[in-house]
Amino acid sequence: MASTAGIGVSPGIESEPWAGLKRGIENKTAKVGVVGLGYVGLPLIDAFVSAGFHCLGFDVDQSKISVLEAGGTYIDHFPASRIQDWIARRKFTPTSDMVRLGEADTILVCVPTPLSESRDPDLSYVEATARQIAESLRPGQLVVLESTTYPGTTRDVLLPILAESGLTVGKDYFLAYSPEREDPGNPDFAASGIPKVVGGIDVTSRELAMALYAHAIVKTVPVSNCEIAEACKILENTYRSVNIAMVNELKVLFDRIGIDIWEVIDAAKTKPFGFQAFYPGPGLGGHCIPIDPFYLSWVARKHDIPTRFIELAGEINASMPRYVIDRVAAALNDRGRAIRGSRIAVLGVAYKKDVDDPRESPSFKLMELLQARGALISYNDLYIRELPAMRRYQVPQLSSEPLTQEYLSAQDCVLVATDHSGYDWDFITEHAPLIVDTRNATSGVTSGRDKIHKA
Repeated sequence: MASTAGIGVSPGIESEPWAGLKRGIENKTAKVGVVGLGYVGLPLIDAFVSAGFHCLGFDVDQSKISVLEAGGTYIDHFPASRIQDWIARRKFTPTSDMVRLGEADTILVCVPTPLSESRDPDLSYVEATARQIAESLRPGQLVVLESTTYPGTTRDVLLPILAESGLTVGKDYFLAYSPEREDPGNPDFAASGIPKVVGGIDVTSRELAMALYAHAIVKTVPVSNCEIAEACKILENTYRSVNIAMVNELKVLFDRIGIDIWEVIDAAKTKPFGFQAFYPGPGLGGHCIPIDPFYLSWVARKHDIPTRFIELAGEINASMPRYVIDRVAAALNDRGRAIRGSRIAVLGVAYKKDVDDPRESPSFKLMELLQARGALISYNDLYIRELPAMRRYQVPQLSSEPLTQEYLSAQDCVLVATDHSGYDWDFITEHAPLIVDTRNATSGVTSGRDKIHKA
């Protein structure tokens, strides 16, 4: 990890709050508080505990705290053994008591930033957390927002709430923004191995945040201010959204003219420069790509600037579930059946392979559309045993069905929505009467290909 020696400081800033926090960061006695113990918060704690810090974990969900206190986990790809090690080393204290925020020397905020029903930014979690921090804010604390949001949030939303404490930013306490870049389930990139972009409200805040992250993260990347750091994360995910929309649109076109989009992409990605492979699917999922671009388009509307690329990409990606259902209807029709009354198994409800994260998963939209057309739906997912309640969808009360020969053969169609690595595609193809594959998961299957329809 990078050294923290020689932390910069704004001219004239030699106050005890800054100096005390600087010393605590350098000798690792500063307590690191993480608010939001989900897919971002737990890996972040792991990085800091591994670096030798003591972490306080905050979450309003007492059930999560109880699991953690018992040394358990509620995220399948994050092992309980990791949490048990933290506790055994006395490096981790989980709590739902937000009054204890005053005990932390640095507070990293990793709470959700969803969209409202009208696709406007919903900062209620950020605002509520800021108010809780303000109630116990004391001199010598560093607050860093990590939640993905639009440029200006840290300065225009977080700072005014923290100012209600009566303390002065840059003198009494310090404020920065550093976007999370967690990729749940990706074995190649742990939180500690992903470079950290850091912007501060002022130079002192940025340098303190840089010094903190330098202990736990492989590389820190300073930028001019919070707005640059906020815009960086929005750019990263808007880039992905637009490119995924392009290949989704090409998938529909190429299907019409009898060209396999997957083979086209495999051929194109052999070019060693100028091309990055993006892949089509049944729609966008996760906590970033379906949401972040709309944060940027919301800001653009406030400034009377059109964002045609972003809006068009959103329309294309949002249209994919209906396209998939039309392909299911066509595949069933070829066999003399309608969707109404057909038994359709949705394979995978996580938003991506090999995780237990259902947030914004297109599978829920697929199930909603299938139900509306009279299908008898069921599902299997290797990681999600019960369908959770969702903000935007009326979710049926279903449990994951065992993927047996009897179950598969009893279906009229198996719709592949998430291509978990643990699925045996040869077994599935052998026993399912019909497969509609949205992920090219069955590309390696050689027997029974007449049953497979790509969507």
